Amino acid sequence: MEKDISKQIIQSFAEIAKDKGIDREVLLSILEDVFRTMIRKKYGSDDAFEVILNADRGEIQMLHIREVVPEEELTDSVSEITLEDAQEQDPELELYDEFAQEISIEDFGRRAVMTARQQLAQRIREIEKDNVFEEYSDRIGEIVMGDVYQVRNNKDILVNHNGVELVLPKSEQIPKDRFHKGDTIRAVVREVKRRHGNPTVIISRTSPIFLERLFENEIPEVFDGIIELVKIAREPGDRSKVAVVSHDERVDPVGACVGMKGIRIHSIVRELQNENIDVINYTDNKAEFIKKALQPAEIIDVELDAEGNHAEVLVPADQVSKAIGKGGINIRLASKLTDTEIDVYREVEEEIEDIDIFEFEEDFGEEVVQTLFDIGCDSARAVLELDIDEIVRRTEGAIDEELAERIIDIISYEFEDEEEQGQEQQ
Repeated sequence: MEKDISKQIIQSFAEIAKDKGIDREVLLSILEDVFRTMIRKKYGSDDAFEVILNADRGEIQMLHIREVVPEEELTDSVSEITLEDAQEQDPELELYDEFAQEISIEDFGRRAVMTARQQLAQRIREIEKDNVFEEYSDRIGEIVMGDVYQVRNNKDILVNHNGVELVLPKSEQIPKDRFHKGDTIRAVVREVKRRHGNPTVIISRTSPIFLERLFENEIPEVFDGIIELVKIAREPGDRSKVAVVSHDERVDPVGACVGMKGIRIHSIVRELQNENIDVINYTDNKAEFIKKALQPAEIIDVELDAEGNHAEVLVPADQVSKAIGKGGINIRLASKLTDTEIDVYREVEEEIEDIDIFEFEEDFGEEVVQTLFDIGCDSARAVLELDIDEIVRRTEGAIDEELAERIIDIISYEFEDEEEQGQEQQ
């Protein structure tokens, strides 16, 4: 009976270990630890025991090895046995011989066997968790594909990847993402951490690394290293800028990334929920790089400070809104891409006097002035070039009709006042 039990234990856990990818030697070590734990609980020590495992044959053998001693010298019944008791088992034994006696797993009782099973299952689960943690830690930065099996109330998504649960938090989803149970998701492994001893694999679709891996998947020249992605600046689901350089003068990096009729870049754009992607030629000349980064705006001049950390960019009056972009996105991404703080200034005819928009902070408040600047109105005259409806539309209602009318009235009055002063001086 005990051999049947031992075979059941070994075979059942050997199959589990195989399914979980646990090494045979590791399994044998776990089995030995569990059975030695059983021995220690019953006898107080496992020093006088040997556990012999044969996983191939599905056998467990436990030997209780004691020294044969005279009865008057017996001090420890676990490690010693009297000559009289030993010879009852083997008449040929003599004093100070070793007496090896096989013990049955049933000797430990049903409860102990059940406990052993539970301990084995727990140890295998722990190893499986460690394996998951190590495997996905090694895969950080890789794209994985899995199926949605649950969408939580907080909009976090649980994804099944080869039997492992991955978590796509709401914060790592592109704003336009709408996934349902059964949908397939592609994302990049961003982080692996432990929560209450369990590995948690966090995946992301908003990380710049996800965009980088998509380029590698879709563009062979990037995968082969002919084209290098030098820097990526991204606002997920809205717009990205990617600086590229070719290590083969025969290959145009921008053309290769975009593809004929945009076919290569379009597959990436679709995956990212129609995120606009600007592919830009990288150059070591920082001023030129800033000009390229601010595309599609036309740039007249770029002036860098001594450290190269701040740039003043001059653009034609009709290019200010392009340089800044809707909600300031173009200038933000260009700043990230070039690691430079960028200020955009419109070209103004010398004979036309103008006033910097930030001089009106006392009149309108810092937040309103910044909103005007973000839509390309860096000066007072730039504001006057827009009507009330245009200001409301371009600020997406952040400035309403009443406030827009007040802004135009105050700025108009400022110019009227300056003109009157000029006439008085004449």
